[in-house]
Amino acid sequence: MSGNHLPIDDVLPELKSALSSHAGVVLVAEPGAGKTTRVPLSLLDESWLQGLRILMLEPRRIAARSAARYMARALGEQAGETVGYRVRLDTCISEKTRIEVITEGILTRMLQEDPSLEGIGLVIFDEFHERHLHADVGLALTAESQSVLREDLRILVMSATLEAEPVAAMLGGAPIVVSKGRSYPVETIYAERREDTLLEPRIVRTIMLALHRHEGDIMVFLPGAGEIRRVQTALEQELTKNGWIERAYIAPLYGQLSAAAQDAAISPSTNGMRKIVLATAIAETSLTVEGVRIVIDSGQMRVPRFSPRTGLTRLDTVPVSRASADQRRGRAGRLGPGVCYRLWTREEERQLPAHHVPEILVADLASLALELAAWGTEASDLKWLTPPPPAALQQAEELLVQLGALSDSGTLTSHGRTLAKLGLHPRFAHMIVKGMELGLGEAACTLAALLEERDVIRHSGTSANARGGFGQAGQTPAALNPDLGLRMELLTLGTHSPLRHSRQGDVDESVLRRIHEQTKQYRLAFRMGQDDKQQVQRNADLADEDAWSLLAAFAYPDRIAERRSDGRYLLRNGRGAAFTQAAASGTLLAQSPYIVAVQLDDAGTDGRIVLAASLGRAVLERYFAREFTREDLIAWDRTTQSVRARERVRLGALTLKDMQHSAPDADAVQHALLEGIAQEGLALLPWTKPAHQWQARLQFMHRHLPEEWPDASEEALLATLEEWLGPHIYGMRSRDELGKLSLTTVFESMLTWEQRQQLDKEAPTHIAVPSGSRIAVDYQDPDRPLLAVRLQEVFGLHDTPRIAGGRVALTMHLLSPAQRPVQVTQDLASFWATTYFDVKKDLKGRYPKHYWPDNPLEAIATRRTRPAPDKK
Repeated sequence: MSGNHLPIDDVLPELKSALSSHAGVVLVAEPGAGKTTRVPLSLLDESWLQGLRILMLEPRRIAARSAARYMARALGEQAGETVGYRVRLDTCISEKTRIEVITEGILTRMLQEDPSLEGIGLVIFDEFHERHLHADVGLALTAESQSVLREDLRILVMSATLEAEPVAAMLGGAPIVVSKGRSYPVETIYAERREDTLLEPRIVRTIMLALHRHEGDIMVFLPGAGEIRRVQTALEQELTKNGWIERAYIAPLYGQLSAAAQDAAISPSTNGMRKIVLATAIAETSLTVEGVRIVIDSGQMRVPRFSPRTGLTRLDTVPVSRASADQRRGRAGRLGPGVCYRLWTREEERQLPAHHVPEILVADLASLALELAAWGTEASDLKWLTPPPPAALQQAEELLVQLGALSDSGTLTSHGRTLAKLGLHPRFAHMIVKGMELGLGEAACTLAALLEERDVIRHSGTSANARGGFGQAGQTPAALNPDLGLRMELLTLGTHSPLRHSRQGDVDESVLRRIHEQTKQYRLAFRMGQDDKQQVQRNADLADEDAWSLLAAFAYPDRIAERRSDGRYLLRNGRGAAFTQAAASGTLLAQSPYIVAVQLDDAGTDGRIVLAASLGRAVLERYFAREFTREDLIAWDRTTQSVRARERVRLGALTLKDMQHSAPDADAVQHALLEGIAQEGLALLPWTKPAHQWQARLQFMHRHLPEEWPDASEEALLATLEEWLGPHIYGMRSRDELGKLSLTTVFESMLTWEQRQQLDKEAPTHIAVPSGSRIAVDYQDPDRPLLAVRLQEVFGLHDTPRIAGGRVALTMHLLSPAQRPVQVTQDLASFWATTYFDVKKDLKGRYPKHYWPDNPLEAIATRRTRPAPDKK
């Protein structure tokens, strides 16, 4: 181990003591303390470790490789001996390895394969303050493993700016060890005023100013690779113009670069040259870049933001936190006094957030949901520093169901187990596995590599915000031509592709090389342990274009889209999407009936399609038929006043077929017709006077004997349509056919034979009066049934007629010869005795020819003007 003293050395005894007596410890060490490289080596010979291995998690591949190599050199060895590393698609370990420096995603793979972490004595989470999703998941699963299977397993969480107390509480009250870092004074220079000019020119001006004012190498923090490339181009021109090109060189540093290019950026500069490192947030922590004395901070970073509303992830450029800004400034004071230029004002600094938002709150949780399903637990059953949001987790689980990784009940399928072992985003893992089954494995690997990289096509004039890469599954690219097929053609045809010399854009050769290299790594990884003789032969009738779009549909089944009549698209998940005006007018892709919208910008109501592939209808029907749902749409149509029956085939929100149903289910038709009657009201039925009277008589009996007679009010009849009307309309579909009904027969069928007899007796349709006429009883008011009869026809009737077994007296409307009421009464005897004579006087004056006897109780009733002479 190197003999130079570092601040972390002062707390190593305290740290060792804490780990010897506690299962979990939190170490807070300021930047430059030496925790990453000193701590693992110092713990190798601890008695509690008992010769077991140490795992140390680093948030980035470059940090993992760099830390492993540094520790190996401290032991006088090469990486892969006592100290090795494992990162995605790159392993450097041996049987001698005691310390494995791994990236965060590797730990979850190890836990899934061996939940007890056999042979591991300590898991170190380095730079945990960055709060990457994989780190949070890894800590939760490791804590679960420790609690259930490995009480002897130690967990050490290390950070520079972490609020330690919540982590210590999560680990069951773990002790906190604090180390002060060794940093030299760093002069901080703020912008004098807020500037709205473009970022890149401001950065270049500041770099040139720093070169003239200060000694040492420069590290510049920029949001992403796009800004790095633009600054590099402009800076090269300035260096040449000002005579610096022979004394300074530019070293980009970001995640998509090759390992060799990354190593070159962090290596010491040579031959007296000054190095200008243009870096993303990848250089904030863990790495020590030799020679850096100047930091220029743009104050921006790019983070993925997942939207549960749309199911999409976009890359947002956001201000850095104050903690990140301090980490960046600390890079200038690692090896000596330094200076930091901040491209924001002191006033703006007060508006910066204190810390980053944990990635688990804003990220796509599909990988997390798959990890939890493979682990066999619910998220709520684990200990979390920050629990995953339920809405985003539910949406992730719904995607996994579409991918076939989870069953409808949420359990892991055999396909899901396969995907969980691959260490890729579930979308890409599913695409590659399905592709291999169809003999399209190599094309699937190529497409996965393409989508993980930034766009291979460069476009002049593209804005800063639209120059991001394709990135991880779900992130947003920015290409003026959205055709995925063009890019796949370029990758498969190589130098023979017409795209290299077309007006579609320039090919970025460095990206092209990285995609090819990544494709090779995928091919090797997926062929490991497989017998080449068992490789599936590709379907010969599947053209290249169809193969690419099919693979894209496997990865993004929720973004299969159908073109609407206005040129916009409807996605399978129900969201809208549209091409930009330029893309819609400049490519045939925008005319395709079906597409796969591989990448979307969800900024508006309709997402902007920025990368898509045309999907043939035949391919869709062949490979997604199992996911089609067939439904009979049988419903009442108010326009035609009939039941319309259609047969539809759907894929999510997409309607693939919509045709008239030739033989709809009769019960469903009846149900729809009843719903139509409920919507339109009982007026849809063929009412006649007898039918109305039937309803009124029934309601009269219900009013007076509610427990024995059904409710026949309109509300009750509408609520019980299926019971009383259903049997009579079976086979009918329209209002015209309903017109053939006899409602009196329908009402009659509601009653037993005994009830029909009782109804005729107690609620008769007519009452016989002394004149011999049968007068209809009006039951519209069930409390006061009405008998409207001419006065002359009831001469000789002493008392008011009564119904309902004598319980209800009819309300009599006594009419003049002109059928106008002259008296309303429920007491006919009283009328004869008191009121008749005044009425008689009036009627006799108006109708002198009619018969108006002095004694109506003994007079002869008549339907005529006067009784027949023989009856007087």
